[in-house]
Amino acid sequence: MAHFDPNARPFSKKWLNERLAVETLERVLSTEYWIPKNINFLWAMGMVLAATFGLLVISGIFLLMYYIPDTQKAFDSVNYTIMSQVGYGWLWRHIHGVAASVVFLIIYIHMFTGIYYGSYKKGREMIWISGMLLFVTFSGEAFAGYVLPWGQMSYWAGMVITNLFEGFSADFMGGALNFPGLVEWIRGDYVPGQAFIGRFFMLHVFLMPLVIIALIVLHFGALRIPHVNNQDGEEIDFEAEAEKWKAGHRKESKVIPFKPVFLSKDVFVLGIYFLFFFYLVFYHFEFAMDPVNFDPADGLKTPPHIYPEWYFLWSYEVLRAFSKNPGLVWFGFAQVIFFLLPFLDRSPNVAPASRRGPFKIWFWLLLIDMIGLTILGKLPPVGIFTPIGTTFAYIFIALWFALPFITKMEKPVGGK
Repeated sequence: MAHFDPNARPFSKKWLNERLAVETLERVLSTEYWIPKNINFLWAMGMVLAATFGLLVISGIFLLMYYIPDTQKAFDSVNYTIMSQVGYGWLWRHIHGVAASVVFLIIYIHMFTGIYYGSYKKGREMIWISGMLLFVTFSGEAFAGYVLPWGQMSYWAGMVITNLFEGFSADFMGGALNFPGLVEWIRGDYVPGQAFIGRFFMLHVFLMPLVIIALIVLHFGALRIPHVNNQDGEEIDFEAEAEKWKAGHRKESKVIPFKPVFLSKDVFVLGIYFLFFFYLVFYHFEFAMDPVNFDPADGLKTPPHIYPEWYFLWSYEVLRAFSKNPGLVWFGFAQVIFFLLPFLDRSPNVAPASRRGPFKIWFWLLLIDMIGLTILGKLPPVGIFTPIGTTFAYIFIALWFALPFITKMEKPVGGK
């Protein structure tokens, strides 16, 4: 039976602790959540991502007050009402637009940091998988938000992306599973219209944020059990090292508590990040706002070159490097292959890529190739850009097929 102190003041720490176990939560989630000492600033990207998501939520709430999800009014509500009539509406839109773009830059840094240091290996598979689920959900959230301004690129990007479902349904599901009306079901009509914008509005402001929050909880929970990896790939006995810290042997201990020690380092990195972020908000916000999207949506006038936002360009280039059916196959491959990384990497080594021989070459080739695909995805598929894009797409696919063989032959680090 629970015991309650009748003299505890309502909502005092003791009163809350008896009812919500706040001290236990604080100990489990912060003061006795141990972090390795030998990590660098790249491990703060998770906190930077959480802060950026917070900015997206706050700025989104302010924009939601004036946005009208109507095909006749959406464009003006964004580009006229919010930008011209609402006090500091332009600022909230710039914050939301820049954060929606920068969050993917941070996600890619976070993702490639995990690949470089092997943070998906040896018991940390669920950390990686939950992180990739977050990436996919953020992608869906970003696409739904891109539709809402109802500009030319919003409309036509929505048209092109939803057409992909038609290809998968007609060409790959087949038979009893074939759903020829899938695209119309998603759009709510034969072409993007009122039902389309209403559905994506619901996804963007309600469903996707709930899923993201749930996945953040899952990601942190998956991280809590095996603990954070470190930049040397060292196996640390967290319980023994934590006892050293609590006993006062802080120099000898290989770990530090999340709060206040590591958190103070996170806050420092956040400070630097916010300087960069608000510099973009005030001086270079245009990179996050496609000029074509400042023209109202017109279903009778196709833009000369349709392309997604920069963070989708690498997979878009894989799609268009091939003819229709192979393109859909390899596009689907590009979406799911990162999920399989913990199982494709056959090496027992948990170490930085710089110490893993051929894997180091594989890592840098993958990074350079994805940057190349991103650049090529923004360019029109004409002239020399077409064979170059196809080459980069083949390299991307070949790298993933080669990974199990490269890592299986990898020698143990340190010659063990």
